[in-house]
Amino acid sequence: MDLEQRILNKEKRAVARLITLAENGEKEAFKILKKLYNKTGNAHVIGITGPPGAGKSTLTDKLVKALRREGKTVGVIAVDPTSPFTGGSILGDRVRMSELNTDPGVFIRSMGARGHLGGLSKATRAAVKVLDIYGVDYIFIETVGVGQSEVDIAKNADTTLMVMVPGLGDDIQAIKAGIMEIGDVFAINKADRDGAKRTATEIEMMLDFNKEAKWRPPVNMAIAIKNEGIDDLLNDIKKHLEFLKESGLYEERRVQNSKLEIIDLVKDNLMGMILDKSSKEKLVDELSKKVANREVDPYTSAEEILNNIK
Repeated sequence: MDLEQRILNKEKRAVARLITLAENGEKEAFKILKKLYNKTGNAHVIGITGPPGAGKSTLTDKLVKALRREGKTVGVIAVDPTSPFTGGSILGDRVRMSELNTDPGVFIRSMGARGHLGGLSKATRAAVKVLDIYGVDYIFIETVGVGQSEVDIAKNADTTLMVMVPGLGDDIQAIKAGIMEIGDVFAINKADRDGAKRTATEIEMMLDFNKEAKWRPPVNMAIAIKNEGIDDLLNDIKKHLEFLKESGLYEERRVQNSKLEIIDLVKDNLMGMILDKSSKEKLVDELSKKVANREVDPYTSAEEILNNIK
């Protein structure tokens, strides 16, 4: 039985195999995704982001368990940071959600970011499609937790959950111009710590500035490790999807995300063509030495590489 049919037959091993092929850039994976693309778009895709140490994995674990109690099936894509030196990744999120590994209604996939900026792996979008075809009701994407550059999650999710923790102080102001604006729902995790109410107040004050917004992001208090505040948080996530559909913004958001995906794919393919051709002719290496020795400027070098593929 071929991989395509095995996916349609709900085989977990086939899902894992197809995601691996997509991560490695294998043509077979994208051939299957092209063929089965009309079966995607049914799952509620939820992005979970926030600073390192906010408890994103624990919160994801509790949200998934709450959905499982409702009989829903769930896919989890946990993106971990990758070493820029060895290319290795600890993939610790899967360890934190180890209890879910034996649940037949849950599929967890850890992915290394592989140096891709924006808090996500390059293959994240492909993995979301695979899980959507597989037929889960919800898909969680948990980002690496890298801070301001982590806005790519908004291009991939229907609902973005921003997880914050008390004690960041002025850090909220520092990251406000980046990831704070993409939150559709906010969660103050570890709310039993000092300063939790202050953190919630600061976020509410920030949200007050955007008076023209059609959706006011709710701010929830949670203690994930004690399973407190999870049901309220999940209800707000569901309410956001209802709002998107009732307001007509659901289709608008998905059209915008599709546009961004097409542009990113074109960029990736063009970059691959440029570097592949230039690498074979050792042009990049030669120009790099000249730029380093100040024999030529980087702007002229970039133009020469582009002219080389015409």
